[in-house]
Amino acid sequence: MDLHSTYPGIPDLKRRARRRLPHFVWEYIDSGTGAETTLHRNRKALDEVRLSPSILHGDLDFDTSRTFLTTAYPFPFGIAPIGMSGLVWPDAEQLLASAAAKAGIPYTLSTVASQSPEDLAPNLGENAWFQLYPPRDPEIRKDMLNRIRQAGFRTLVLTVDVPVASRRERQTRSGLRQPPKLTPRLLAQIAQKPAWAIGMLRNGVPHMRTLDKYIDNPGDLPPTAHIGYLLRTSPDLDYVKWLRDHWDGPFILKGVLRPEDAGRLEQVGVDALWVSNHGGRQFDAAPASVEVLPAIRDATRLPLIFDSGVEGGLDILRALSLGANFVMLGRAFLYGLAALGAPGPAHVIDILRQDLQANMGQLGLADLSQIESRR
Repeated sequence: MDLHSTYPGIPDLKRRARRRLPHFVWEYIDSGTGAETTLHRNRKALDEVRLSPSILHGDLDFDTSRTFLTTAYPFPFGIAPIGMSGLVWPDAEQLLASAAAKAGIPYTLSTVASQSPEDLAPNLGENAWFQLYPPRDPEIRKDMLNRIRQAGFRTLVLTVDVPVASRRERQTRSGLRQPPKLTPRLLAQIAQKPAWAIGMLRNGVPHMRTLDKYIDNPGDLPPTAHIGYLLRTSPDLDYVKWLRDHWDGPFILKGVLRPEDAGRLEQVGVDALWVSNHGGRQFDAAPASVEVLPAIRDATRLPLIFDSGVEGGLDILRALSLGANFVMLGRAFLYGLAALGAPGPAHVIDILRQDLQANMGQLGLADLSQIESRR
């Protein structure tokens, strides 16, 4: 079957994913917070970024490669951390990590994923990143850093834009609670989606396996606050310095939206900044990530990663043209998994590759080095 003839774009995968998932799972991956103003602002702001086509360049051999933090990647994108992706599809983290390793792109495992660093160790390639939600206890911190090193993760990503749990009202209305419990309401939704249900029967109810070692009894939590909040602190600059001192590989800070934060992060030795509003899932008055990207680019010499609202190769080019060095996608890969199962992540990668090349052709770019000149 030629997947490109049936699912030529990410929106096609998104539509099929919605049909195949129970309602509460769909709301978990697709929703934002509040009135979802920031989620929609991300899309609108990306659409406002114009690029100028360039003509008379003859036949082009496209080079989509990008070097980021001294590593050469075949594409300028990777897979962002996705909490509890195992809720979306069985073995989600294994499938995503394997697809990324095969394609030679980064895969980022979340602290609150449904599989642990040790689970993924056999499936990791050379480009495994780990996203850390900041544990308060320094002994737990040290132990987690040791575990992820031993599993084969080489790049550490500290997420700093989740000081408290967001409300995510759509998710709550769907009936989903943390930790997930099979209520009659959820069972009724599951019964309508047999492919998802059969997969979950084989694997069991997903939970945050990385944290099993540290939490015996989760107790009572707000509906959208998972068990990670029992361990977590809201980090400050001293926390960042501590991690820099205890991690000997590349160190990235995720969740930057203010240019004035860039200078002090340079001073403490962060290797790259990740410009992100958490896909509109944390704060509903935040600017679109792409709106603040140029100012952050002007404020720092550090490499920049961009996410939030990316739906195709054209959006990747838009972000690169505004100063991003690399782009990460999360929801797109979940849509691929939910729509197609195991073949989904590789198909998403190929969609992005083809879309990059088609739009590079319109811009007259054989490679990505001159993308800024097309604005």
